[in-house]
Amino acid sequence: MVRGGVRLGVDVGSVRVGLAASDPSGLLASPVETIPRDLSPARSDLARIAAVAHDLDAVEVVVGLPRHLSGVEGEAARLARAYAADVARLVDPIPVRLVDERLTTVESHRRLRESGVAGRSQRGVVDQTAAVLILQSALDGERTSGRAPGTRVDPLRRRPRQKDRA
Repeated sequence: MVRGGVRLGVDVGSVRVGLAASDPSGLLASPVETIPRDLSPARSDLARIAAVAHDLDAVEVVVGLPRHLSGVEGEAARLARAYAADVARLVDPIPVRLVDERLTTVESHRRLRESGVAGRSQRGVVDQTAAVLILQSALDGERTSGRAPGTRVDPLRRRPRQKDRA
């Protein structure tokens, strides 16, 4: 059983951020948009995510956590955790959850190639496709297990606890 309500999926990249949303029944993820990362103090990318979450009346935001194939978290995971915490502070009280996203970008490129999208044309949509894969995986996992996916992000906590880093 999947909880009802729209969920927003987020694929955090170093250059772009992909967004996907589920249908209100929480069964199917679809692409929403790709937004440029904004590393300036304005952080317009975070503001856009918050706006989309509120516009969709999202009940949850799911952010991909890139781990190595071994399951170990590296620098990309640390940055995703920090980004998810920033999102959580902006969308609070909407919960934000981190879910494993190993190989979603690779799978996104493969799917786009198979559908006939050329290499350069993939740049604008690969992050959306990865967000769809992240969100769909979370929805499927919840349907299978009956539990919310991944781990919840505390909007008040700045840094992950030591045990959360492994």
